[in-house]
Amino acid sequence: MEKPCVVLLTGSGGDAQGWGNMSVTEAVFGAVKANGFDCRIVTAESRKEMEAGLQSGPCSLVWSALYFFSPRSDIIAIPEDAVWVADVLDELHIPYIGPSARTMKNLISKFATHEILAAAGVAVPKHWLIPPARPEDVSTFPAFVKPNGESRSVGINEKSVTCNPDELKKQIDFIHRELGQEAVIEEYLPGEEYTVMVIGNGKEQEILPGRVTVPKECYGKYPVLRSDLRGVGLTHVSIPDAHIEEAKGLAAAACRALQCSDHIRIDMKVGSDGKLRIMEVNGIPGLKPVKSWSPQIFALYHPGEEPYRDLIGTIVSCAWERANG
Repeated sequence: MEKPCVVLLTGSGGDAQGWGNMSVTEAVFGAVKANGFDCRIVTAESRKEMEAGLQSGPCSLVWSALYFFSPRSDIIAIPEDAVWVADVLDELHIPYIGPSARTMKNLISKFATHEILAAAGVAVPKHWLIPPARPEDVSTFPAFVKPNGESRSVGINEKSVTCNPDELKKQIDFIHRELGQEAVIEEYLPGEEYTVMVIGNGKEQEILPGRVTVPKECYGKYPVLRSDLRGVGLTHVSIPDAHIEEAKGLAAAACRALQCSDHIRIDMKVGSDGKLRIMEVNGIPGLKPVKSWSPQIFALYHPGEEPYRDLIGTIVSCAWERANG
């Protein structure tokens, strides 16, 4: 089969929404080329710029760091009139790496993800979305408060774990005021944190669990992975010594229920009953060499001379096979 030309699409929102900034995009570009594929980078801030970039050269397969076009580089902040990249690619009949347009929209909403998984019998925490739910509807404490449409622990801080209705309302108001979006309320999960990379499709799919740890002295009252602990070298991912088969089973069930493909990452945590629950599913996992969790996990399970190159090559190859299957 002829090797494709992979177009890496990015823009201002690439770091907040997707795999990383331009330096990360250049690293992905180098790894794609090292696997023998043709590759080029297109930057776009609108559908018009995207279409012009795609038409400016060969384009067999698009890999986007963007869910949608946004001028913001700090948070995701989905606007009501968002133009979603996968929707445009579907209209243009251009294949792309990653989940479908519908799945991408479900994944970026933590509440939608919870609802789909719960309906399929996949373990998630008790959850509410405010609005339309009200703070007084929350019946479980401690309760964990986070924004509905963010990533990288944006909006998560020491006050995210709330122990009474007053604390809950203050944190909900913080999410609404500072991030301008709905707040997802979950039962607080006090146990260990896991992240599971799912790569490939069908019989070639690999499910690779990782255990996420942070030095205990970096936590406050609760072991919460706050935004200030991310991206500064404090998180460590290792092959777990417990919950491995449970994590694999949950991840497989989640992929089926959400109809995921190619490369996603699923964050889980242990509840008070000692069982894992899915917290969120990332449709465009970070790809910072060494630092991001997907490259770390892949290197743990596939040690070699150039695991980053091999990770990128595997993602591109499996997506191209799926698109042409």
